[in-house]
Amino acid sequence: MVNLFRSANDDPHPPQSTAPGPKAPIQVAVRDLTIRYGNWPVLSDVTLDIRRHEIFGIIGPANSGKTSFLNALNRMDLLRPNMTVHGEIRFNGVDIRTWRNVYALRRMIGVVFPLPVGLPMTIYDNVALAPRLSGKNLDKTALDALVERCLRRAALWDEVKDRLHALGSLLSGGQQQRLTIARALSQEPQLLMLDEFSIAVDPVTTMRIEDVLKSLQEEMTIILVTNLVQQAQRLAHRTAFFLDGRCIEVGETEALFSGQVKNRRTREYIEGKFG
Repeated sequence: MVNLFRSANDDPHPPQSTAPGPKAPIQVAVRDLTIRYGNWPVLSDVTLDIRRHEIFGIIGPANSGKTSFLNALNRMDLLRPNMTVHGEIRFNGVDIRTWRNVYALRRMIGVVFPLPVGLPMTIYDNVALAPRLSGKNLDKTALDALVERCLRRAALWDEVKDRLHALGSLLSGGQQQRLTIARALSQEPQLLMLDEFSIAVDPVTTMRIEDVLKSLQEEMTIILVTNLVQQAQRLAHRTAFFLDGRCIEVGETEALFSGQVKNRRTREYIEGKFG
């Protein structure tokens, strides 16, 4: 669980992320995952494990099934009638398709999409919305502390603390991206998934968010889909390479980027020979 009420005097410089050992508990276990949109297969027979408290990177060219993988983990197929999912996804040992309350599942598995979506409400209310809807009985002092904590963890507090009641949609693109991270954190997720967040932000903001992720990894598991192989190299403990709807290879990131790959296509993608 994310500690939303840690002191505001926390060390502002996050530590370098530490890789969980090979015996760390498996938080997400995927077996023979196949996804189709209508008759069109977008992902086929994916099997992989994601360890608790690791940053797990997913790289690969466009249309390789990366976003569909995240959608399946968050049960987005329930919102897309033409999307069918076969295979097994276990979260904390439980098959996610057996969950009766999908909203409870989504509170545990947060998602940050490529283009930020600031809800048409104030910055404060963007972050406070989920705790209010979940029925948490928070008084104003506790809710204020929660909002501040989430905005600090998303490296946004110092920029917005004097205008919390301004519309979130008026923030810059990079600020809105961090606001969506703060909003996801307000639900105290155990798993945070980010889908190519760098698309909408500048390089300086990208580096700030990367520092945020290194810090958050101590408290939750992170799946990072990125179109920047260097970003996976900087952040991910292990990395999966998706190509043409298949998971071609999964390995320790340091090993993959030092040339210890099993598949020629993995090496070629990392070296920038196609993409």
